[in-house]
Amino acid sequence: MMKQNFWTFVVEQHEKLFMQVIQHLGLTFSSLLLAIIVGIPLGILISRKEKLAHFILGTAGILQTIPSIALLGFMIPFFGIGAIPAIVALLIYALLPIIRNTYTGITGVSTNVMEAGKAMGMNSRQLLFKVQFPLAMPVIIAGIRTATVINVGVATLASFVGAGGLGEFIFGGISLNNSNMILAGAIPAAFLAIFLDQTIAFLQGLKFRNLNQLRVIVSLITIIALAYYFWPTPTSNKLKAGFTPEFMGRQDGDLGLRAIYGLYMNPKIISDAIMYKAIHEDQLDVISGYSTDGRIKAFNLKVLEDDKKIFPPYYAAPIIKSKTLLKYPDLEPVIDLLAGKINDSLMTEMNYKTDFLQQTPEKVAQDFLKSIHLYKEAGLRNAGKIRIGTKIFGEQYILAALYKMLIEGHTSYAVETKTGLGGTKICFDALVNDAIDLYPEYTGTGLLVLLNPTEENIKEVTQNPEKTYHYVQQEFKNKYGIQWLKPIGFNNAYALMMRNKDAHDQRIKSISDLKAYLSY
Repeated sequence: MMKQNFWTFVVEQHEKLFMQVIQHLGLTFSSLLLAIIVGIPLGILISRKEKLAHFILGTAGILQTIPSIALLGFMIPFFGIGAIPAIVALLIYALLPIIRNTYTGITGVSTNVMEAGKAMGMNSRQLLFKVQFPLAMPVIIAGIRTATVINVGVATLASFVGAGGLGEFIFGGISLNNSNMILAGAIPAAFLAIFLDQTIAFLQGLKFRNLNQLRVIVSLITIIALAYYFWPTPTSNKLKAGFTPEFMGRQDGDLGLRAIYGLYMNPKIISDAIMYKAIHEDQLDVISGYSTDGRIKAFNLKVLEDDKKIFPPYYAAPIIKSKTLLKYPDLEPVIDLLAGKINDSLMTEMNYKTDFLQQTPEKVAQDFLKSIHLYKEAGLRNAGKIRIGTKIFGEQYILAALYKMLIEGHTSYAVETKTGLGGTKICFDALVNDAIDLYPEYTGTGLLVLLNPTEENIKEVTQNPEKTYHYVQQEFKNKYGIQWLKPIGFNNAYALMMRNKDAHDQRIKSISDLKAYLSY
């Protein structure tokens, strides 16, 4: 299969790319407009009341240090998912440079100039708008310029809460090992930041010594922000859907739903870390997920029957470089102690304990190993260090903890875990480039995301899990020098899910029922 080049990808996806640019600009300028409306008056206030300056600037500084993903997560209970939580988060990030520069610009006006204004009979309001504000304008606009660049960058994370923007391509590409997709999001985001920075710098360079300069900038920001809200969007369905970036680009995902079921749901692209919370809080009605996810039980979700079989079951197994096995000869027999020990129900139960009961992956792993009499206290660890990586979801953390305890309890190797490496691409690249030694992978992901076989090969090798496993095992060994060790035992497939009550009320049991309901 010929690999698609970047420009071909851009041409094919130009409509979606254009929409994402519009969404990105809308998020950036909506939040920037609000930040100007809030930040400039606060800057003026603390320039008048110095006692408040330390508190307000300190608070704005603390808010800006909150990790972006965490802040977006905090917003969901208050604002749901979509544009609003993203705009509020971006507003918070834009406040500090605007407040600080307004304060600095106004307080930096010379005392002699202020005295001259007073001597001319100006009151405090006239001094502010006719003396201080015009002289502080270059500094204030420099703050707006800084806030704009910050927001263009941070807005890429808005896709985690279903707000759209260029982050959809970036994180989808990371999940799908698709460099074209990553570049299609990253390059426009970089150009937007440069273009907006230079546009504001040009306006700043005109050296208006009055409010016209600020009015021009705010007017442009307002027009673009309003365009974002009135831009036509695809017609929504009766049910709100949310799918992960990886699910959107896979044949055993949204592509298969469209091709086989004729199911077009116009889903929001959303992080799986937030997706389950969103359906639990009625922000979404249908989500993609994994058949062994503990949150199915925790949130009382209904897994819809895949009656046309587009989600074949796939084995989970550790993958490791052949040369690593040669370097550490005691490693493979110990890793294989877990082979076949975890079935679907056991994995679902362990996921439930971490996802809902808030038990740590280490406790869950230790309890399980004790239950099958494989747990041993770690002994001497002086024979080398094994680095285990994981993707960014709970099941992987549990598997990493299991392998760490097995290796340290049954060998003299030390283990370092590198958890939360992101999507498939990051984990796989880390393995290929010797940043990690092994990580748990799924045969379906190995087949469809990392090998990219022809459609004929896919149909042939996905007839049963064993055939898929043997195919990826051989191909990985030949192409990458990477070994698939023995499967852990459970099958993990994609699934569509709804709240149990909604599925019951609408009499939806299968994906075909869902299609019929949406078409009615």
